[in-house]
Amino acid sequence: MGPSSPIIFLRDAETDPRFGKRPEDRSLEERLKIGIINLDKPAGPTSHEVVAMVKRILNLPKAGHRGTLDPGVTGVLPIALNKGTKVLDALLLGTKTYVTNMRLHAPVDEEKLKAVLKEFTTLIYQTPPLKSSVKKVLRKRRIYNIELLEVEGQNVLFTVESQSGTYIRTLCVDIGRVLGVGAHMAELRRIVSGPFSERKDLVTLQDLVEGVILLKDFKEENYLKELILPIERAVDLAPKVWVTDGAVNAVCHGAPVAIPGIVKITENIQKNSLVAIMTLKDELIGLGIAEMDSKEIQEKENGIAVTVRSIIMERNIYPRTWKHDKN
Repeated sequence: MGPSSPIIFLRDAETDPRFGKRPEDRSLEERLKIGIINLDKPAGPTSHEVVAMVKRILNLPKAGHRGTLDPGVTGVLPIALNKGTKVLDALLLGTKTYVTNMRLHAPVDEEKLKAVLKEFTTLIYQTPPLKSSVKKVLRKRRIYNIELLEVEGQNVLFTVESQSGTYIRTLCVDIGRVLGVGAHMAELRRIVSGPFSERKDLVTLQDLVEGVILLKDFKEENYLKELILPIERAVDLAPKVWVTDGAVNAVCHGAPVAIPGIVKITENIQKNSLVAIMTLKDELIGLGIAEMDSKEIQEKENGIAVTVRSIIMERNIYPRTWKHDKN
């Protein structure tokens, strides 16, 4: 999932306990408004059908996902709830990891197989498969790692860590072509999607059903509440800026983030990149576009560091006391 970027402190500031709330302290109702579920997609339905199921189970008006899985593919499918759908683009910042069963069309020497898999651990070119709904244009995607797990006859089990938007089905076909024997993807499971993993907080549709039953029949809400993660989990890997309490409400009204209002930043901010705007209680205010990189923000005393792109925090939770710098 990638390590968190180091944090750079720009100035001292404290947060007032009277305003806002730490994400882990939110109620079930609050999590339903801006939460996210690390769902274990079953084989059979499409990703959109799974999202529709979640909406029906939880009786929600809105839910959404990023990183579609084909009907036969299982695994990690983060689903954002209601206003949480505004931050789905942040999920595209992380890598994806899959466990793949590739079926070779003829036997291949294992050493040759290892060598070819190593060749594909690089920047590759792909055209989306015919079944895909996206435009069929050549695209570049980075393969960060391929680990061979097992070879049994013509079945090859391996993991792939790749850039978001990589087609593993196409990757298997291309590997078979280079091997000279042909190949296809027999099975696929996604085990990591950005900051979400099957190793932690993975939820099934049945878990959600049981949570709703416990809530309705026994007034027990803790089980369901624990299944719905704070939306801040979606931006774990995103570059971040933390602002003073006095700046929060101005940002909620659309004001850009000026340097005097910033308390700390991650050091991985690049100009024009997507940035998560946070309170000092680690609440996500919204997403913005960086107008400066981390070094510029450190060095300058004034100016606009981030322009607002989308806001999920409601207005007037924090007092409006900060006037943004227009320089």
